[in-house]
Amino acid sequence: MTTPDSAVVPDADAMRTLAADVAKGCRAGDVVVLSGPLGAGKTTFTQGFASGLQVSGAVTSPTFVIARVHRSIVGGPDLVHVDAYRLGGLAELDDLDLDASLADSVTIVEWGEGLAERLSSEVVRVQIERDGADPVEAGSESRRVTLTWPSRRGR
Repeated sequence: MTTPDSAVVPDADAMRTLAADVAKGCRAGDVVVLSGPLGAGKTTFTQGFASGLQVSGAVTSPTFVIARVHRSIVGGPDLVHVDAYRLGGLAELDDLDLDASLADSVTIVEWGEGLAERLSSEVVRVQIERDGADPVEAGSESRRVTLTWPSRRGR
């Protein structure tokens, strides 16, 4: 695995901009695993990622529907957005049949750590943490984002 890239983003707009840049480095077959505490910005990251991939539809948390497909509007890969928070394990992830669309899509999985990595050898790991010593510092939207790319990607 390569050395992780790390960035501090001051607000939600900066998170979306970073994610759009990350999306431009991804390709069909990639799985992006988002990790971080509740409210860290995983869905915000996915919104920016979707913008970078240029896919259709508003990106909202798929917590209750588990997965949504956003079709490319430019002939690129579709985006499959999964929220694994309510999944009970690997068997329930397998029930989603994500492998049916994996080769033609980029699959982004919120709460996917320990589950989604088995979907592909091309896994981009994104860890999002509140930045600073006090995670509830008044008015602070700052987050630290750590990206780990597949070793064969040469980043």
